[in-house]
Amino acid sequence: MQPRAQTTVEDIETDIAVVGLGTMGAMSLWRIARHGGRSVVGVEQYGAAHSHGSFTGESRVFRTAYHEGTRYVPTLLRARELWHELEADSGRSLLLQVGTLTVGYAEDAAVRNVIDSVREYDLPHELLDTAQLRERYPQHAVNEDNVGVLDVFGGGMRPELSVLSALEQAERFGARVLTHEQVIDISVDGAARVTVTTNRRTIRARAVVVAQGSWAKRLSPELRRIISVQPLPLTWFMPHHLEMFTPDRFPAFIRDEGGVHFFGAPSLDGYSLKVTPRRFHDPVADVDDVPKFITPDRLSEIGRLAQSFFPDLNPEPVHSSVHHDAFTVDKVPVVDVDATGSVLTLTGFSGHGFKLAPAIGEIAEQFAFGEAMTHMADDYSIAAHVARLERGADCL
Repeated sequence: MQPRAQTTVEDIETDIAVVGLGTMGAMSLWRIARHGGRSVVGVEQYGAAHSHGSFTGESRVFRTAYHEGTRYVPTLLRARELWHELEADSGRSLLLQVGTLTVGYAEDAAVRNVIDSVREYDLPHELLDTAQLRERYPQHAVNEDNVGVLDVFGGGMRPELSVLSALEQAERFGARVLTHEQVIDISVDGAARVTVTTNRRTIRARAVVVAQGSWAKRLSPELRRIISVQPLPLTWFMPHHLEMFTPDRFPAFIRDEGGVHFFGAPSLDGYSLKVTPRRFHDPVADVDDVPKFITPDRLSEIGRLAQSFFPDLNPEPVHSSVHHDAFTVDKVPVVDVDATGSVLTLTGFSGHGFKLAPAIGEIAEQFAFGEAMTHMADDYSIAAHVARLERGADCL
């Protein structure tokens, strides 16, 4: 038998290369291609809008009134504008404007941050006391002194469809997309030209956006102390009265009670409701170490707690899955340009990046065209992360 001939592929010269076409990479490729005037190539180790990334899981929660503090609100407002732009480009509904409801206690730090956000930025919202919560949203088990803040700009998102739409639109605007191609090295020569070596070819570019998310440490040793890979559970439950949990009656939500955190979205599949906790496993060193499933005992615990928040739920999960994201110790993202000015690194969004993604893609667009990068902060840099770690403890 004759050995199979190896497929020969051409090397590529391009202005901009984007490594990793998950959430941030897809949005970066779309923004750069949409801008026009530069050749741009995106490289993805899996297929387009694959099932292995941090973005998978049917829905995400969008919010502008932010639990983590007011610093991200301007970026979220810009992201909201760009989400609508991607909807217009693609002709698809990606951001479901059903609102996001925060339920907690007025003295909770997260609730205070949400209220500070709506007041400082004059965001459209409703403040609900305990009685109003019970009347408006009987789906929730509301404790005495619980309050609610409805972020009118918030809602649910369709992540897989959003990533696919961004890649489709990037190609429509002239980007080239390479799938099932693994990047094994990125190097910068003395002329600040970047060579991206894959398992199939060499790509030479003037600048590169590296958006590898949970895989970022594999190519960037300087990130090994900064980020860890956090396994994240997602769970869905069947309500007894589905009509109470449809998008027209049930906003996306975030709830904290007694140290328990749940978030979720209205029913999008016609039979179940996404209600999921924050974490279920300690951080791991690499994506390959992420567990493949949630244990039955833990699923039972999640179901019991979910039903305590939403009494109409059947506590047995109808579906569950395990995902992951790159986390930093303080949940501040890594958005950093290297010393040559030719490599932009995007990672460490700590489970909060999807809602911000088009605005992060705009940062990549500005980088690619030599423009001032808006919505940046000094503490996003790798050096700033390392300095914070040296004042404290390592990530792993």
